[in-house]
Amino acid sequence: MRTSQIGIPERWLTVVMSAVFVVCWSSGFIGAKLGAAEASVLTILMWRFLVIAIVLGGVIGVMWRRQQVPSMTRGQFGLQLVIGVLSQCGYTVTVYWAISLGVSTGTTALIDGVQPLVVAALAGPLLGAVTHGKQWLGLAVGAAGVVLVTWSDATSSAGAPWWAYLVPLLGMASLVVATFLERRVTDAPPPTVILTIHCGASAVIFTAASVAAGVAVPPAAGAFWLSIAWLTVLSTLGGYGLYWVLLRRSGVTSVNSLMFLMPPVTAVWGTAMYGEPFTWATALGLAMACGATWVVNREAAPPDATPSISKERVVAAP
Repeated sequence: MRTSQIGIPERWLTVVMSAVFVVCWSSGFIGAKLGAAEASVLTILMWRFLVIAIVLGGVIGVMWRRQQVPSMTRGQFGLQLVIGVLSQCGYTVTVYWAISLGVSTGTTALIDGVQPLVVAALAGPLLGAVTHGKQWLGLAVGAAGVVLVTWSDATSSAGAPWWAYLVPLLGMASLVVATFLERRVTDAPPPTVILTIHCGASAVIFTAASVAAGVAVPPAAGAFWLSIAWLTVLSTLGGYGLYWVLLRRSGVTSVNSLMFLMPPVTAVWGTAMYGEPFTWATALGLAMACGATWVVNREAAPPDATPSISKERVVAAP
C-alpha cells in the first residue's frame, strides 16, 4: 500500500479528506442560515468571496516573491476564470436564488443530488471513461436515498413559480460543466493559484452585483460576521478547495458520489444545531447514501489498474 509524504497510507488519506470534504461542503447550508436573518443573499456572497479573495491574494503575493507561482498563458488563466465563474458563482447564486423564490431547501438539495447521475452518464461520451455496473447500482441507491430524505420538503413547497424549479437545475448543471472542463485541463497550476483565481472572479462579480443592488454595506451584527467566517473557512477553503483536490485524486464518479451525503448530513447537522426535525426517512436516507458512497468508491479501479473514470486523463477535444 502506497503511503503519502506524511506517512499515512494513500487510501486512508483519501478517506479522511473525503470525510472532511463532506462536512465542509454541508457546512455551506448551515453557515448561510446563520447570516440569512441579517443580510441579503448578495451581501453574504459578496463578503464571503471578498474576504477569502483578499486572504488568498496575500498568500499568492508571498508565493510570487519567493518565485513559487508558475507562469500561466492567457488561455490557461481564461479557462480557470470560466471554471471559477461556473463552479462558484453559477452554483451558489442559483441555490440561494431558488430558495428565495420559495423553492424549499429540500427540493433544491434533491435537484443538486441528481448531479452524480448526470456526471456518470456524461463521463463516457465526454471523457471516454467507464462507469462500472456496481457503480451505477450505487449511484441509483444514493439517488433514492436523497429522494427519501428530501421528499417531505419537496412536496411541501408552495407559492414558487414553476420556472423557479429550473433555477437549482441550472446551478447543478453549472457545477457539472465546470467539473468536466477541469478534467480536460492537463497543465493546471497549483490548487492555491486555482482557488485564488476562482475566488477572485466570484468576489468581483458579487461585489459588482451588490453595489448595483445597493446592498454592499455589511451589517454590524455578530451573527453575520460569524457566518462569513464560517463560509470562508469551512465552505470555501474546506469544501470547495477539497472538491478540486479530490477530483484529481479520486476521479469524477468517486467525488460526485460524495454529493449523496450532503442532504442527509445537512439534515443531521440542522437537527443538532437548529432543532430541525429528524425522521425515520432521514435516518434511512442517510444509511442509503452512506452505502451508495461506499459501493461507488469500492468499485473504482485502483491507481495501477486499467484506466477508468476514477483515474483517467484526457486531452481537450478539437
